[in-house]
Amino acid sequence: MTRPRPAARPRVVLTVAGSDSGGGAGIQADLKTFAALGVYGTSALTAVTAQNTLAVIAVHELPPQLVAAQIDAVVSDIGVDVVKIGMLCSAPIIEVVVERLRRHGLDRVVVDPVMVAKGGDRLLREEALHVLRTALIPLATVVTPNLPEAAALTGRPILTLADAREAAKEIVHRMGAKSVVVKGGHLAGPPVDVFYDGTTCRELTGRRVQTTSTHGTGCTFASAIAAYLALGYSPLEAAVKAKRYVAHAMQKALPIGHGHGPLNHMWRLRR
Repeated sequence: MTRPRPAARPRVVLTVAGSDSGGGAGIQADLKTFAALGVYGTSALTAVTAQNTLAVIAVHELPPQLVAAQIDAVVSDIGVDVVKIGMLCSAPIIEVVVERLRRHGLDRVVVDPVMVAKGGDRLLREEALHVLRTALIPLATVVTPNLPEAAALTGRPILTLADAREAAKEIVHRMGAKSVVVKGGHLAGPPVDVFYDGTTCRELTGRRVQTTSTHGTGCTFASAIAAYLALGYSPLEAAVKAKRYVAHAMQKALPIGHGHGPLNHMWRLRR
């Protein structure tokens, strides 16, 4: 009898982020996205939140040593192809994540610089912004700020598409990221994202989806980019495919909750 050949190891993506009890954002959104796109998801929690579609009710940060131990556990046994980083809360957590990225040689990193929740609750301490900007951003393969986050990183307002282009160039040339997608959803009109990698500047266009199911769009976009990078796509290709995936997940969202509902991450698997 011929023995079956062992299956090839799947691509592995590690999400380092907070937990969302409502299941729409954070590690829950990341793991759903990884599963939908065909990569194996692992996680290192940075914080536990009590939240739903209406508000963030409570946040409990985990000790930096525990964040480090989770990363060590995954890398030492399973291995990691790409890291997606979301909510980090504080400077000590950012510092330990940076140290572990360097220690383990994890050099394909997608950074979603989460600062404020959809409902306005602050998720990154003010004093941690400098560490994010100077220690983590330089390690990023792709950074995915929305316009308020890009404004916080660069220290100047972003009111136009031209401002977004300049912010993208600053994040790459002055902060050291390999590439960036400045998301343009906060501007009026069709959402236009700006991709820049130091050479190519590309506007990623799309249609605005009229829906209240927008909770976790930033987490989902960044985790989709990470999944596509793990599958072998370039940063630009990954960003284009991720934007398309998120748009469909918004269009096919299910009626959940009474506020900003979650996306339908598994829409690709529905028949």
